[in-house]
Amino acid sequence: MKRLNVLRVVLLASLLIIVMGFPAWARTIKIGVIGPMNFVQGKGHWNGAIMAAEEINAKGGVQVGSEKMKIELVKADSNEFLNVTDATNAMERLMTQDKVDFVVGGFRTEAVLPMQDIAMDYKKIFIGCGAATKSLCDRVAENYGRYKYWFRGTPFNDHYLVRTSFSHLALAGAAIKSELKIPVKCAIVAEKATWTEGMVKAAEATIPKMGFELVGVWRPSPVATDVTAELSAIQKSGANLIFTIFSSSVGITFARQAGELKIPAFQVGINVEAQKDGFWEATKGMGNYVFTMNTYARGVEANELTRPFVDGYIKRFGEVPTYTADTYSAILHSLVPAIEAVKSLDADKLVAFMENREYLSPSGKVKLEKDAQGRPTHDLTWGPGYLTSLGVQWQDGKLVAVWPNKWKAAPTAPEVTYKGMVPIKLPPWMKK
Repeated sequence: MKRLNVLRVVLLASLLIIVMGFPAWARTIKIGVIGPMNFVQGKGHWNGAIMAAEEINAKGGVQVGSEKMKIELVKADSNEFLNVTDATNAMERLMTQDKVDFVVGGFRTEAVLPMQDIAMDYKKIFIGCGAATKSLCDRVAENYGRYKYWFRGTPFNDHYLVRTSFSHLALAGAAIKSELKIPVKCAIVAEKATWTEGMVKAAEATIPKMGFELVGVWRPSPVATDVTAELSAIQKSGANLIFTIFSSSVGITFARQAGELKIPAFQVGINVEAQKDGFWEATKGMGNYVFTMNTYARGVEANELTRPFVDGYIKRFGEVPTYTADTYSAILHSLVPAIEAVKSLDADKLVAFMENREYLSPSGKVKLEKDAQGRPTHDLTWGPGYLTSLGVQWQDGKLVAVWPNKWKAAPTAPEVTYKGMVPIKLPPWMKK
């Protein structure tokens, strides 16, 4: 018995020495990165998070009070384009098996809503980096005690996406009128998904007020592989401007087939697939002159943080970041400064700090909104001086930025032009 007791003492002492000698950074901050990892949107989530983690860890990690802790990323494939149940299961695993401290990512609203609920059940901060639906943040104001752990990281909400898109449409419509000397006839083509519903309704109401004739609305599947029927109908309608609202692979299909058919209409709006360098190859060059909303472009600077991030991303991954890569900012510019400021990983302390911050990110200045009653929504402020996004266009194999260029959100608003803007171009076959 004495020998057994001596052995126990020796083992305990050895364990104590090992624990005391174990570096503090061995205790990591675990961040779940959830998204459709087999699609460009999820790859953006993961790539942006990798860049943030590498940058933070290279500097020794995150200072949490007296401890230095490194970032550990946990990859979770939501498969949310194809199966919402897969998305909720992936989020549940992050909570119960991986036991992450925080979550970033999410893309499709139909999947993010239930994923949001799961994160709230566990009181984990979830920074959304893909879904635009306003109701995700309305939940914070309406039931703060439950949903306060949710923050929108990117993009700004669908209401602001619409306002930005209308500015892009106005720019394109002005070019059609001035160069072609013809009235503008506009078609709306939106993938059939929850996040587009409000945008379609707003567009139907607003396009006629812009002095454009609305010729029809088409709603293909987000993953449609053939849209020739829609394109034929659009051509018969006489449309010379097409307002696109695409976040999924239909954006490639539509642009390629429209280019093959030389549809004499300018595609302007949201086409997430057109935001990536691979779009040119995917459409075999038929996506030329497609105009889409984007967050980043080569040679364009919203502020001093933009170029280092974009150039670093291109060097690391060989392409311009899509907006879902703003997991980088969600971790580096939002989460980590909050942790270091409150000296804790406690979610409630972090929420109180995060919701009152203003800070720069590579895409612009971030300020979280409150609703008309003064309640926090954890939604993003849009407009001059804050986040605006870009309007980018494919011009002969290069993705260039054409907006904002001397843009004013209102007659009394300040004029906005970012460094690196170039003029918009109409497809030459529209001029024949």
